[in-house]
This record gives sequence, structure tokens and C-alpha cells, in this order.
Amino acid sequence: MKKYKKIIISTIIFILLLIYILVGEKIKFYIPCPIKSLTGFYCPGCGITRMILSILKGDLYQAFRYNPLVFILMPFIIFYFLEINISKLYNKKSICKKVPDYIFYIIIAVLVVYGILRNIDIFSYLRPTIVR
Repeated sequence: MKKYKKIIISTIIFILLLIYILVGEKIKFYIPCPIKSLTGFYCPGCGITRMILSILKGDLYQAFRYNPLVFILMPFIIFYFLEINISKLYNKKSICKKVPDYIFYIIIAVLVVYGILRNIDIFSYLRPTIVR
């Protein structure tokens, strides 16, 4: 039962996030980014909600414009979490467990650098596009 508990919790969280995104689209209300609200700077995650909505609508170009880095990383993130959970479900060894730790440190470093660059005027094309 323990192996199912994490999968069930992950599924519930995913469904709640999807409901939040879809309901937010209907009533045009989303929780603003706390980092952007407090500092005025874009964080590496700014634009993810609008990116997911664009993906759901099939507008991949606009999804890319909202958050290019996360758009590129998303297939790898989805594969990673699905593979880990499916391997736990079937009691098999996960191929993702073989990924060296330094890969995760590189991804974190890239996210930090990306978060800094998207706030510099010369790299303004990395900022989420503005909805009007």
C-alpha cells in the first residue's frame, strides 16, 4: 500500500493543479507570482500557468514564448516523474535512479542563470509575453 500512497498523492496534486488552471482560465483569476509581486523581477517559473494553458489549446509557439526554458525541459520532467512512479508501481528498477546527482545541480544552476538573465534588458525576449 505504501507504494500506491505516493502515486495517489501525486495524481491528486496533478488533478488539483489542472482544475486550478482550467477554472482560472474561465474566471480569469490566477495567484500572482510571489517573487514578481514582492521584487518586481521575473522568476524562472514566471509564465508557466499561461504556458500550460497554451499547450492545452495547442498553441505551442505561444507556450514557448511564455517560458522557453521550462517548455524545453517539460518533456524530460514529465518522463522523469512518470518513469519513477511507474517503476515503483511495478517494483522495477528505475532508469532515472541512474542519473548522476550533478545533472540535477546543473539544471538548478541553469534555472538560476535563466532567472537572472530574463530580468536583464538585453535578454528581454526571455520574459513571458504580456497578455493584453
